[in-house]
Amino acid sequence: MANVGIFFGSDTGNTEKVAMMIASRLGLEAQDIAGLSHDIFDAYDLLILGTPTANYGEMQPDWDYFVPELEEADLTGKKVALFGLGDQIDYPDSYLDAMGDLADLVMQAGGELIGQWPAEGYQFNDSRAFRDGRFIGLALDEDRQPELTEDRVATWLASLGL
Repeated sequence: MANVGIFFGSDTGNTEKVAMMIASRLGLEAQDIAGLSHDIFDAYDLLILGTPTANYGEMQPDWDYFVPELEEADLTGKKVALFGLGDQIDYPDSYLDAMGDLADLVMQAGGELIGQWPAEGYQFNDSRAFRDGRFIGLALDEDRQPELTEDRVATWLASLGL
């Protein structure tokens, strides 16, 4: 298995819970992105980054503060898998937008995105994380579909070869 780093930002605890679920399945530790520097990524070949979408399409505050770090990061040669959380019913016009914004930053830093996810089973109008008919990472909704999270995580990790 590649050297995997799991990082997340979380306000309500849902994204942290999913990050811990992923870490537990892989026998690893998940790290909160708050207060870290981009050089933390240097030690890993594969990064798993998790973010919720705050309010109407905004970055979660810890990730928002981390944007300058990402802008300085060199992720060339690194594979990056994203997972995002949002509420597709109350926020159908901005579902998982923060994951889309994070994807753009990762690609600008030279990272290779992996782990796209099908959009079947979701109800939303628009999302910056929806590209070419798929989500750019694992799409989760702990508000409306929490019963699907464990199976979705297991399927997604298997698709990553983990």
